[in-house]
Amino acid sequence: MFRILIACLLAALVAGCVGSQRPQADQSEVASRSYRDPGPSTLTLYTMISTRTGSGAHTSLMISGSERVIFDPAGSFRADVVPIKNDVLYGITPNVERAYRSSHARETHYARIQTIEVTPQQAEIALQLAKQMGPVAGAYCANSTSQLLQQVPGFEQISTTFYPVKLSEQFGQIPGVVTTEYRESDSADLQQGLAANNARLNQIEAASTN
Repeated sequence: MFRILIACLLAALVAGCVGSQRPQADQSEVASRSYRDPGPSTLTLYTMISTRTGSGAHTSLMISGSERVIFDPAGSFRADVVPIKNDVLYGITPNVERAYRSSHARETHYARIQTIEVTPQQAEIALQLAKQMGPVAGAYCANSTSQLLQQVPGFEQISTTFYPVKLSEQFGQIPGVVTTEYRESDSADLQQGLAANNARLNQIEAASTN
């Protein structure tokens, strides 16, 4: 277990799975930004993977049901228009989702994106579990996500793991999962990507209110 933790911590230092102290939104801000996608209920597992070593660096889970959120345990993502409460990102519109994966995909990492359609009941269970998780300690992104998934009916076969790629492999074995990859070749600096996408989201927000 000690070796596993060391490996996860090393990857976390590179990718941002470090238990960041993100500002916590109040409930009124969360409610005002709530977004529900018109499509079917889905779960989407994001796995950030090193382009050099193939090792996993971060895990997160987008839940689309009565509202669409991203459970981003110990994550680094932040944007002015995205309320965050206990490692749950709210108001995941299509523009925000694009900004999220774009922020993580860069010269040194790509995003593996795995989506499965679920029932509204499954999505709601996952949503409530994400909200109850509370802030997650650094390097526990895959661990907390795997624990969440195994409590959702139909996903009990998911085993607890500290390794993002191992969780991705388990998730990919579930019938109906569709896997894609998202890559960019911009700066390896995660903070630059976060800043650039925050600026884009602010521009979109300003344009929509004019």
